[in-house]
Amino acid sequence: MYGGSQSPRTLSRRAVLGSAAAGLAATSGCMQRMRTLAGNKEASAVSLSIKTRPADEDPGAMRIARELESWFDTAGVDTTVQPVTAAELYRQTLLSHEFDAFVGRYPYRQTTADSLYSLVHSSFAAERGWQNPFGFADLEVDELLTAQRRQSGDRRAETLASLQEQLANVCPFLVIGTPDSIRAANTTRFSGWTGAFGESPLRLLTLGRVDPAATTLRLVTTDSRVTRNLNPLMAPFRRRGRITSLVYDSLARQYHRGVVPLAGVDWEWDTTGRGGAVLRVTLRDDLQWHDGEALTAADVAFTYRMLADTSLGAFEQAVPPTRYRGRASVVTEATVVDERTVELACPDCSRAVAERALTVPLLAEHVWRERANEADIGGVGIGAATTEALVTDAIPPVGSGPLQFDTASDRESLRLTVFDDHFSTAMDPADSVAASTLDPPFDAVEIGFVGSDATAVELVESGDADATAVGVGSDLVRSIGRADDLTLLLDQSGSFYFLGFNVRSAPLSNSRFRNLLSHLVDRQHLVDTVFDGYATPAVSPLSGTGLVPETVQWVPGGTVTPFLGSNGELDTGQVRSAFREAGYRYDSGTLLQS
Repeated sequence: MYGGSQSPRTLSRRAVLGSAAAGLAATSGCMQRMRTLAGNKEASAVSLSIKTRPADEDPGAMRIARELESWFDTAGVDTTVQPVTAAELYRQTLLSHEFDAFVGRYPYRQTTADSLYSLVHSSFAAERGWQNPFGFADLEVDELLTAQRRQSGDRRAETLASLQEQLANVCPFLVIGTPDSIRAANTTRFSGWTGAFGESPLRLLTLGRVDPAATTLRLVTTDSRVTRNLNPLMAPFRRRGRITSLVYDSLARQYHRGVVPLAGVDWEWDTTGRGGAVLRVTLRDDLQWHDGEALTAADVAFTYRMLADTSLGAFEQAVPPTRYRGRASVVTEATVVDERTVELACPDCSRAVAERALTVPLLAEHVWRERANEADIGGVGIGAATTEALVTDAIPPVGSGPLQFDTASDRESLRLTVFDDHFSTAMDPADSVAASTLDPPFDAVEIGFVGSDATAVELVESGDADATAVGVGSDLVRSIGRADDLTLLLDQSGSFYFLGFNVRSAPLSNSRFRNLLSHLVDRQHLVDTVFDGYATPAVSPLSGTGLVPETVQWVPGGTVTPFLGSNGELDTGQVRSAFREAGYRYDSGTLLQS
């Protein structure tokens, strides 16, 4: 016996176990230190790049971007503004989605609630153009967008209210406001300018001739792209497609908050079939394309096939156009009945939504079919296969509208002539008024390009041009108003300036972060300083349509996302408190990733 002593074997075992335990403890301590170091590792700063057009192309957009840069920097977000030419901005944001955020002006007038469908529905997130360029996906928004397509009356109004409230909170883009369209018109040769650049492009054809010798309407523009691209399917950062709307007819025109017949003289509904509602459209007699070919129901059916897939099924995946997808997507099938009759299957939407599909531009099958081929765009990467239909400048264009192409000189001028065989020249007067078209008081329209708004107004004042084709800066309002022979034209543009977010990656994938950014923007300050008051602050993209609920209407001093400050100055304490509450941290005034 060894009394209290232990055997050598027992001592040895305990020594080994003790050594192992010490090793495990050391390893555990090391891992703990590693975890501590990892937790204490300095988080990266939150940064944001805002792309927009240069000041000489769009001074409003650049000034908005600079104000946003100042506000976001004050909040601790490392923000830079990157000027990008219109063509490159179009490629980076609408085609290849290479951006954090961008400031732009939505180029199309918002007239119906369904225009939001293609703008934010997740089914369009992978497409190009103005179809959801943000990459936004939200189940609740999708459900509301789908529901409003089927509803009408009070029920639809309630759905639209919920939809706009949700968009204002999750904020895939931030509406800034709708600027007024400011134009100058000379009254010595043509009259009736009030409303001539209003909702319908056809209003331009209702001018009165003051000077009998004035056979050409002369317009001047600071946007040269109309002189080199008349493709109605492209969605570049250009101003509204008023000219292309006069070159390309549609079955119907948007008029106030409904549609009126144009190339389609009438339509009726058939709801007796198993496939759901069918819209049967009857075309006017003797419709023609500008090249003399007959426009038939086959061209109409082809148009809707092309708007669904510009490759016409030739590619493994559909290649949709960068415009008109939302309104055309309600048509699931187009069937020719006879030369003047086409049936459009619209099985899952209300009649009002389906009738909006009648406003897409008609495409001549004998011209556009060959453009379904794959395009070779000289090494310009846009991340997906594309077709000639999406890259052609379509000059000369072959449409069927009241104006037809004559000549064009890149960055200089475009000349269109009146299409004498257009049906509008023989329409019943009552029908003409309803469709906002009359026999044009001129034989041709010439659009000249100049380098600045001031030069454009000077040419109109001197009598070398009749009107500015696009809006000019608010700084020219007084000089226009003081000129004897000039008329100042102020119209609600219907299109809005916005800040769009790429929600595909952090931190902008976080809806709370985007919502916090929206609280850093003083819309009234932007309207006062950027647009000299010639704009209306807005929260919803449907501002001005009568469809915006009180909860999302902009009111002085408060919105659904109120500014964290006053008179354009942020309250730094409020801002930092809001970000900290959302889980963010600050280091010497710099916002860190949560």
